[in-house]
Amino acid sequence: MPLKIAPHSKLLFIGDSITDTGRTQPVAEGLFDPLGRGYVTMVEALLGATCPQRAIRVVNVGTSGNTVRDLQGRWDRDVIALKPDWLSINIGINDVWRQFDCPRQTERHVGLQEYTQTLDDLLARTRPNLKGLVLITPHFIDADRRDPMRRRMDQYGAVVKKLAARYDGLLADSQAAFDQVLQHVHPMALAWDRIHPNQTGHMIIARTFLNTIGFRWT
Repeated sequence: MPLKIAPHSKLLFIGDSITDTGRTQPVAEGLFDPLGRGYVTMVEALLGATCPQRAIRVVNVGTSGNTVRDLQGRWDRDVIALKPDWLSINIGINDVWRQFDCPRQTERHVGLQEYTQTLDDLLARTRPNLKGLVLITPHFIDADRRDPMRRRMDQYGAVVKKLAARYDGLLADSQAAFDQVLQHVHPMALAWDRIHPNQTGHMIIARTFLNTIGFRWT
């Protein structure tokens, strides 16, 4: 399967801390390792090393702590104004997490209905102007699907899967990818808090993304 992203395309990543990973503000691209320490850097490095002739321009506007509500507030500045050809969205972890680590601060909670409607609205506005879309499922790095947070995260991931189909997008199922690795290692081997991956965890996300866009590993 050939790489789906055409030469000279602008590929923009937006999301929360999993995408941010210490990237340069306000818009991360260019020299001196601006893209952060995570999967976005790994994706750019592999694309640049193996298919430099495509000259794909990678931009990172992930912001730590963001929910889909925060994305909505900065969408015009960080997506529409930057005019990407391809857009990757990885959002939902904090929408779920705040319901568990801040249970009494209900104003910070983004329920499933708001999450669905907000992400749907953003995609409806943006998809007609894109050449390609990749939606990455939010993850909880724990194989126990009975865990309340894992169960809730799976519900948000199901929304992402439905919206990927609705908007003719590609689905990068990072939760499924983590589940495969978790058959062999404990969650702590991938993320100390089961949310923020170490380098192995970020490579799992990068590999999932690259597989989704048709990257050839040989």
